[in-house]
Amino acid sequence: MLGHILETLSVFVLNIIDSLGEVGVFILMALESANIPIPSEVIMPFSGFLAAMGRFNYWAIIFIGTLGNLTGSLVSYYTAIPFARYIRKKREFESAERWFERFGEWSIFIGRMFPVVRTFISFPAGMFRVNIWRFSILTFAGSFLWTWLLTHIGFVLGERWDILGPYFRKFDYLIVGFMAVGFIVWIGYHFKRRRAVS
Repeated sequence: MLGHILETLSVFVLNIIDSLGEVGVFILMALESANIPIPSEVIMPFSGFLAAMGRFNYWAIIFIGTLGNLTGSLVSYYTAIPFARYIRKKREFESAERWFERFGEWSIFIGRMFPVVRTFISFPAGMFRVNIWRFSILTFAGSFLWTWLLTHIGFVLGERWDILGPYFRKFDYLIVGFMAVGFIVWIGYHFKRRRAVS
């Protein structure tokens, strides 16, 4: 079922790029970074293939994809700010905020290069009000490296640009699995604490 959804989403992505060109790449990459799981692993390798075919300029499409990521990340960042008001008094928020202040800025850069994580990293950055200029610079830098890598793969592989799709998908599943385990552990910990208090 999940494979069918991903296949349908990939066809949608290819149609958008084929119809709208560079504008389509910008829109799709912006949506991906605005917490909508559209796979950049399809967007940019296909764009790299089109660059190899002469339809796109190689460096221009990398820059456009990176700008799309930055735009979507800023939308996610500012969307998250109001949520901080509702949970600011919770102890978990305070400890998470301290962690983000210590490690969070570099996690923005590193997170931009990991599937799944890259889609959602901007939201906590907005909640914890990471400096907007540092956030933008780290987001742009991390997005540029990821976008360049995917575009270059498509450029080199040509018509076989989608050959790495299954491997990226397995990596997505692995990341989601780790996140799910972490969430279950977090729920268990808080449930145990609540029982101990009561």
